[in-house]
Amino acid sequence: MTEIRRIRRADPTFPALLAAIHDPPSALFLRGSGSPTLLSEPSVAVVGARSCSSYGRAVGRMLGRELARAGLVVVSGLARGIDGEAHRGALEAGGTTVAVLGCGVDRDYPAAHAELARRICERGLVVSEYEPGVEPAPWRFPARNRIIAGLAQATVVVEARERSGALITADFALEEGREVLAVPGEITSALSAGTNALLRLGATPVTRAEDVLDALGIAPRAPSEPEVGETAAALLARLRDGALTGDELARASGLDPAAVSVALVELELAGLVTLDDGVARALPASV
Repeated sequence: MTEIRRIRRADPTFPALLAAIHDPPSALFLRGSGSPTLLSEPSVAVVGARSCSSYGRAVGRMLGRELARAGLVVVSGLARGIDGEAHRGALEAGGTTVAVLGCGVDRDYPAAHAELARRICERGLVVSEYEPGVEPAPWRFPARNRIIAGLAQATVVVEARERSGALITADFALEEGREVLAVPGEITSALSAGTNALLRLGATPVTRAEDVLDALGIAPRAPSEPEVGETAAALLARLRDGALTGDELARASGLDPAAVSVALVELELAGLVTLDDGVARALPASV
């Protein structure tokens, strides 16, 4: 395991944004190859439901990828669902991401994300206010949410139920005068109740990564969508109108199912679609 470091609040490398919150931690424990100064770089928190929808997973991953591609550090909590997808998206873009734990940094929590934590540590950081050896406990996770919000200039909530922990993170961000943004969701979905409530209260709606950059006053980079083959491009055009299964794409396009399958893999590897439970969904265009 990578050597664990500690930075105290009085240290010059302690992030100023975090030190400025109402209840800053007395110290942070760090695991990973990233420099402590990474915590002071422009960053955005991307958070949301653990038991998220396929739509939420796709959006969380897209935001993580595009925000990292724009040069921002992506901060989240390593949890299942939206958090994990945001980290994965940032890694796919070759960017840096920071995971904040509600236990000691010597623990990979959840255990299912041990490999994801290892990849984060290659360039970024896993951090916690808790000493190594501290076990995860339910009350520690709301407390760690103030650190997620405190490290970031803005917090984006992708999906959240009415009493979601992601809303606690948003509340902390609001209390500190930071930007809060939310992804609109279906009005009939319980997973959208929290995000749609934030929008009613005045949160900035996010329909693409560019909305986050605009809120922070960051100019987007020139669009650069990956080139794909003719078949893949034709299927992508159909998927822009709505998610479809492979069989539905084959019937709609008149293509052989095997050719559709190959093209979908090409689109997924290019980061243009996500495949979940047999359903292909086009990701929003890159900024």
